[in-house]
Amino acid sequence: MRRSVLVLVLLFSAAGFAPAAQNAPAAGLPDRPDSLKFAVIGDTGTGAKPEFDVGQQMAAARAKFPFEMVLMLGDNMYGRQDPQDFVTKFESPYARLLQAGVLFYATLGNHDSQSNRFYKGFNMGGERYFSYVKKNVRFFVLDSNSLDPQQRSWLDEALSRAREDWKICYFHHPLYSDAGRHGSDVSLRVALEPTLVKYGVDVVFSGHDHVYERIKPQKGISYFVAGSGGELRRGDVHPSAMTAAYFDQDNAFMLVEVAGDELFFEAVARTGMTVDSGVIHRQASDVRSSK
Repeated sequence: MRRSVLVLVLLFSAAGFAPAAQNAPAAGLPDRPDSLKFAVIGDTGTGAKPEFDVGQQMAAARAKFPFEMVLMLGDNMYGRQDPQDFVTKFESPYARLLQAGVLFYATLGNHDSQSNRFYKGFNMGGERYFSYVKKNVRFFVLDSNSLDPQQRSWLDEALSRAREDWKICYFHHPLYSDAGRHGSDVSLRVALEPTLVKYGVDVVFSGHDHVYERIKPQKGISYFVAGSGGELRRGDVHPSAMTAAYFDQDNAFMLVEVAGDELFFEAVARTGMTVDSGVIHRQASDVRSSK
């Protein structure tokens, strides 16, 4: 089994940011030719200006960091969800990325219709939960709206069979969050976390809270909340002892690069400013800590 060690890299000392780290080394994204590069967005589907702004910044970032895929963390569609809405709330904001062949892989949020899993652009294959592999990473996509026994059984089996170096899960509702509007979904944590720990999941991405937050590793797992891709609750984070970094002053998205035993990440505001970055080192371990 593996565990991951997070190295803190960049934090700002300003309203809406976590306190600055002392003597933190600079990292950035190495952009290695053989690495897996992807972006992460959550709670996007408004069709409003902030979503378009984020989409433009993502396209600009891709000119320098050629990511090939995007994880969508749910609430991909708000309000009406007719065929035209998929154009105005998804295809238009991310037109440049879609035209470049970037693939989006979605999970469902509480505002999404269950039928959206059949929409071709979300690459869900009609499934509420599924798994796929990119290079040395296996992704597990869950439907946290209903973590029923069938889904839990599927996840246990899928994780037990995974042989890839990295295991990354993503779903809508966060197991850990310091945001005031929703916060940690404790009941989901009780049901899901033991399985994630048992099988050595490295990283978990969630949305739902309309902020960016990085949680200090919990039981060996690195957690991110990235729910401000289209919606924002300014000033909603109330940092606690588990807060590693946060940004709740503007919309944001993430860029991620998995290179060998290292996972590099950056959180980028819709202005293009990097608001958090760091690297997670994957290390061999026989037992995942339960503390």
